[in-house]
Amino acid sequence: MTDGRDSLAFRALSDAVLAMAAEREVEPLLQRLVHAARELGGARYAALGVPDGEGAFARFITSGMSERLIEAMGPLPRTHGLLGAMLESPEPYRIEDIHDDPRFRGWWPAAHPDMRSFLGVPVVTRGRVIGAVYLTEKQGAASFSDEDERLIGLLAAHAAIAIENARLHERSRELSIVEERNRLARELHDSVTQRLFGVALAVESAGTLLARDPAAAAEELERVRELARGAMDELRAVVFELRPASLEAEGLPSVLRKHVDVLRRVSGRPIELTVGDPPRVPAEQAAQVFRIAQEALQNALRHAEAEQIEVRLEAASGGGLELCVADDGHGFDIGARAVRGRRLGLTSMEERAAEIGGRLEIRSSAGEGTRVRLELPRNGASA
Repeated sequence: MTDGRDSLAFRALSDAVLAMAAEREVEPLLQRLVHAARELGGARYAALGVPDGEGAFARFITSGMSERLIEAMGPLPRTHGLLGAMLESPEPYRIEDIHDDPRFRGWWPAAHPDMRSFLGVPVVTRGRVIGAVYLTEKQGAASFSDEDERLIGLLAAHAAIAIENARLHERSRELSIVEERNRLARELHDSVTQRLFGVALAVESAGTLLARDPAAAAEELERVRELARGAMDELRAVVFELRPASLEAEGLPSVLRKHVDVLRRVSGRPIELTVGDPPRVPAEQAAQVFRIAQEALQNALRHAEAEQIEVRLEAASGGGLELCVADDGHGFDIGARAVRGRRLGLTSMEERAAEIGGRLEIRSSAGEGTRVRLELPRNGASA
């Protein structure tokens, strides 16, 4: 019977670890961890605390408590008593009645349920405690067992790795956002600012000519109007990049059509768009596909000096999704080291493709144009 219970427990542990590994965001990851710990340990209540380093918890996530109860208890607890003790040592701790522990502080918020049996397991990474799992009120027994402690210890060890990975993912995404903002700032400086500078010069010229040559002044004012209209189109394009239409609500084909339409008006160059019958993909994956299309189109318009650009979005032969952006620009040597340092976003496109499980192929050579092809397999797309 013991072997059967062990098998069920480790199967549950394996399921919990796999579920955590699939999470890329820290908050949902921690919530999964708390729910899994409560179920594995057979506890009525569970919590996970992540300290902020200043005597409080940056996060304190619970399982087994209703939203109403959590709200009634008030602010997050401080890192004192047994809660704080679990953050000072990598060793787990359990007791049948926390009221008997000298570190227990007998003050509770009025709405806080009374708790007796307790198991605390620190979450440790590289010798540093980054949080702790707390279980209370063992169901069906007076206290938590050696087996409970072992299972939660294993869960906490896997959780430490998953938390670090999720944090790295969040930092990487933050860096990508900073990189995107810097790119847009360059766009504003390189295009809109230059146009507005031209507007200012044309206005000054028109003012000078107004008295002595009204016809020439009128020509300058017409030029001001054209420059201002161009600047407005450029700004619309930048705003669209900052806040594209909702991929979740409208779908990738519709948002891509709108983006290409904006680029046609701003650049004045023909962009041929073909949308077949691509499978619908989740919004998070669609966002990465869209960003790859944006990057490839920007390269074709800004750097390749392309006259003809073709964009295709359709179903791939294997049932997945295929995006292709091709241009007749001057191309570049993909193998050249200097290419990665330029503003072509090749690394960014490759990272986005890898993140959604896609395969990115970039073909280019001097004078022969460039072709960017992304294929997202069927398991990354849904009908």
